[in-house]
Amino acid sequence: MATLVLHDYFRSSASYRVRIALNLKGLDYERVEISLIAGEQRSDAYLEQNAQGFVPMLVADGETIIQSLAIIDWLDRAYPEPRLIPDDPMPRAVAIAQAQVVASDIHPLNNLRVLKYLTKDLGLNEITKDRWIHEWILQGFDALEAMAGEGTYLGGDAPGIADCCLVPQMYNARRFEVPLDTYPRLVAIDAACMELDAFQRAHPDAVKAG
Repeated sequence: MATLVLHDYFRSSASYRVRIALNLKGLDYERVEISLIAGEQRSDAYLEQNAQGFVPMLVADGETIIQSLAIIDWLDRAYPEPRLIPDDPMPRAVAIAQAQVVASDIHPLNNLRVLKYLTKDLGLNEITKDRWIHEWILQGFDALEAMAGEGTYLGGDAPGIADCCLVPQMYNARRFEVPLDTYPRLVAIDAACMELDAFQRAHPDAVKAG
């Protein structure tokens, strides 16, 4: 088994996804906190390992992997059980599409660097910034609610890559007081996930407390 070191920030939703995946795989890893607030991701030492200057970054036996979905895909290939991404082409496409609704369409528009640019560079006030945040979460959740199947999880009868993405985004939605009444499937799936130890231990509050 590889020596795994995860560089992340406790409230980064992309990092949160990877913590869930590592926990679902039952893998031991060392966690290194990179404070996005303090700008540690832009330090020379960090940029030498990760030219993009983002979190998460997983170092596996000295090899660096960046981008949360790429990390989860690597974990699924390196440690195949339990599967987080289906092998069969159509279920695989569905799972990745669900994950990308969050990882590609919602999250990038609402992450910290974008929100800082909106307020500091473009001068948006807090009310307008909150409208921006709500708009993209609601659009993505509208689609994801319709895409959710009948299983306990977005991944079906067991949590998968889409659930690793959904739960952190639900956490963000509640942080920003996004109304969730029209998303009963997403709320139920999130609740089912949060009954599992792997999700509980990955939660920002649990990581910060630890």
